[in-house]
Amino acid sequence: MEGALVKVLVTGSAGFIGRNLIERLKTGACPEVTEILEFDRDTDPGLLAAYARECDFVFHLAGVNRPQNPAEFTEGNVALTVMLLDALRASTPRPVVVTSSAQALRNNPYGVSKRGAEEAVAAYASETGAHAYVYRLPNVFGKWSRPNYNTVVATFCHNIARDLPVEVSDPSAPITLVYIDDVVDEFLRALVGHATEIQGEYVVPVTYDTTVGELAERIRGFQHSRENLAVPRSDDPLEKKLYATYLSFLEPRDFAYPLTMHRDQRGSFTEIIRTAERGQFSVNVIKPGITKGNHWHDTKNEKFVVVSGEGVIRFRKVGETEVQEYFVSGERMEVVDIPPGYTHNIENLGEADMITFMWANEAFDPERPDTHWLGV
Repeated sequence: MEGALVKVLVTGSAGFIGRNLIERLKTGACPEVTEILEFDRDTDPGLLAAYARECDFVFHLAGVNRPQNPAEFTEGNVALTVMLLDALRASTPRPVVVTSSAQALRNNPYGVSKRGAEEAVAAYASETGAHAYVYRLPNVFGKWSRPNYNTVVATFCHNIARDLPVEVSDPSAPITLVYIDDVVDEFLRALVGHATEIQGEYVVPVTYDTTVGELAERIRGFQHSRENLAVPRSDDPLEKKLYATYLSFLEPRDFAYPLTMHRDQRGSFTEIIRTAERGQFSVNVIKPGITKGNHWHDTKNEKFVVVSGEGVIRFRKVGETEVQEYFVSGERMEVVDIPPGYTHNIENLGEADMITFMWANEAFDPERPDTHWLGV
């Protein structure tokens, strides 16, 4: 349907995957989409047939995961699918993206219902010639998921963010994860005719294999990061996506957290972030007329950016006499590199506090401070 104007029907529109898909479509991620027809459990069932007649493409995302009565598996996963497909048959058959599960290979009530829905979709595609994209999704995680319902990631994030216990019966149990944004990306490719197909199956091409124990430990680490000022590794795609998910589970009243400000008559120094791979980020406040520094480093290097106020940064190579000065101001922000082997200081020349954002290539280690006091 690439290039054509498209009206899409999304069943399960208020669910985890449906909500993420719809909100992405609303951003204009797929310019071909002109209207979104939303169908969920609270929608008048009679509208399903009308929506089937109107739409050009269907995302059938509705389903039942954890009903109180196992009989609801058949009703929510098979019967609704058959009802939708019959409505499509009665009008002009449309392409359908269907979310299934790896559980379809198992003989538990949920797996049997998912397999039944898959068989109904295969029959529809065979009879009508319409495209049907069935995705057997592993554990989908991300923002707006529900704890104790959608995925263990949601449960872990919800509980750990609230200091509630998490239960891990078998830490070594393997688990395959897929991130919601990667799922939505794939669904948008299917919408324009570029679905990812591998060995005859439609798949989301980016998944992650881990264990339940490792997953729990990673998420616990996010909770502790506010104390040790750590941030997740951005070059680890799974950690990056898990951390984004964890943050989405924080209570709004818990978005902020305090930092330790080291204050004296000269001003203050506050660490913001400490990492093993990317160094330390801090904010330095200097009172008017005050000079800080007068030290040098063997290997440690830094970057200074004055964001408010005005002052001067001075350098002198150790063993030499020439002094280099850089006049800095929040009115013309620039980065000043602090190389090893140069004693340096920074002086506030203004009448207000001078605020400097500082990065060091390594977090401060009191056992190996690499800081030698020497006046410029």
